[in-house]
Amino acid sequence: MNTWPDTLFQLIQSVLVVTLAPLLLGWINQCRAWLQNRRGAGPLQPYRELHKLFHKEVVLAHHASALFRMAPYIRFGSMWLAAAIVPVLATDLPFSPAADVIALVGVFAFSRVFLALAAMDVGTAFGSLGARREMLVSFLAEPALLMVFFNASLISHSTQLTTIVETLSHHTLMLHPSMAFAAAAFLMVLLAENARIPVDNPATHLELTMIHEAMTLEYSARHLALIEWSSHIKLMTYTTLGIALFAPWGIAQAGDWRAVPLAVAALLFKLGLAGAGLALLETLSAKLRLFRAPEFLGTAFLLAVLGLLTYFLRIS
Repeated sequence: MNTWPDTLFQLIQSVLVVTLAPLLLGWINQCRAWLQNRRGAGPLQPYRELHKLFHKEVVLAHHASALFRMAPYIRFGSMWLAAAIVPVLATDLPFSPAADVIALVGVFAFSRVFLALAAMDVGTAFGSLGARREMLVSFLAEPALLMVFFNASLISHSTQLTTIVETLSHHTLMLHPSMAFAAAAFLMVLLAENARIPVDNPATHLELTMIHEAMTLEYSARHLALIEWSSHIKLMTYTTLGIALFAPWGIAQAGDWRAVPLAVAALLFKLGLAGAGLALLETLSAKLRLFRAPEFLGTAFLLAVLGLLTYFLRIS
């Protein structure tokens, strides 16, 4: 087997996901503006913001340690790794052996812990507040995400994302009622993990409501750019992960270059629909109080568990 085409396929997928991540956020923001009868800044606005931040001078707190400086790079690398192992354009790529759903949750947790530690490093009140809130949300979201993955794992008899995608996309068409509950739970986890409404508002800086933004207030210039870009990649990763689990059609086999144009077109179409759907959902929803977040994520966990029970009832 020639590994060069597969390696090139993997490289193209990794670069494409990281490059398109800001565009997905810009598309969501533009759709929200249209739904609110505003003109909007355009889908390319996140690229302009990143360019501006990368050309600014870094300002660091006097008591910032090496952890504070390293955290943006660690978070960016972790999110890029997570994006690289999710089957986006093709399956059976060189990174496929690492694409285990449990390991993927661990990569997300690894990135989150370093950002929370960096937020508490300089000793500001907002940083510690945001870190505590972020860990509370993740503590409730990770079990729900694992239950969602277990729904797909029971159907494919594997925790490998490649096997799951192959089972759900290239085998005989079957209806899995458990995946409907898992999809609803996954959407709720996606909103919570990416600081979206109704759990968090990414556009606010009100100290009583912000979660993710509170952890990044002490960062500037390229450090802030890397954190913002990694947040874009995380949203992109969750969106492509949802596509791989619940709408995997159009994903090509590794090395099948003739299917690449169709795979790219299918990916762009699905991302466009997903972005418009998220914008519509956020426009119609109101932000929850922080103390209602456990109820929101608890509902996601129960929906995922209900999906598991539905699967066992169906096969019994």
